[in-house]
Amino acid sequence: MSLSLRDQLLKAGLVTEQQAQRAEREQRQKDYTAPRGRKKPTGPSPQELAAQRLAAEKVAKDAELNRRKQEKLERRAKFAEIKQLVAAHQLPRVETEDFYNFQDGTNIKRVPVNPALREQLVCGTLAIVRCEGRYAFVPAAVGEQVRARVERALIHHNKPVAPPSDDDPYKDYVVPDDLVW
Repeated sequence: MSLSLRDQLLKAGLVTEQQAQRAEREQRQKDYTAPRGRKKPTGPSPQELAAQRLAAEKVAKDAELNRRKQEKLERRAKFAEIKQLVAAHQLPRVETEDFYNFQDGTNIKRVPVNPALREQLVCGTLAIVRCEGRYAFVPAAVGEQVRARVERALIHHNKPVAPPSDDDPYKDYVVPDDLVW
């Protein structure tokens, strides 16, 4: 029969009896304090997974809130630019009994105009924009700048039409586009 490692070390004189007893005592204490029963799971616990999921949801929610806040700031900046453009380039209002009718979404609106303003609106050199709930007449170039910032702020702009081609059979029957309705 072979001797245990402890006995072999004692016989060889490499350790003393006290050292062997101390090593046995430490081993028993280590075994006694070690957890018994189920093995510890190797992956993260359910609480850790839940905490990670909550942290990820919070990060996503914060990113969404920041994105919305940034969009709101950009929208405000665009409307401020439009307000400055309109304030700098709008034509003065006129008080007459003659009105120009145009469509704003599904509603038909009307603004007072004089014959010179009506002609400019019809030929496309003026545009109608909405700024802070009011309609303003601005030059067509400014109207296009407004459209570039916010599409729905440009309410009405007649594009100049090209003259009819020579081979058009209806070129002699021009439909007037300045009818008052």
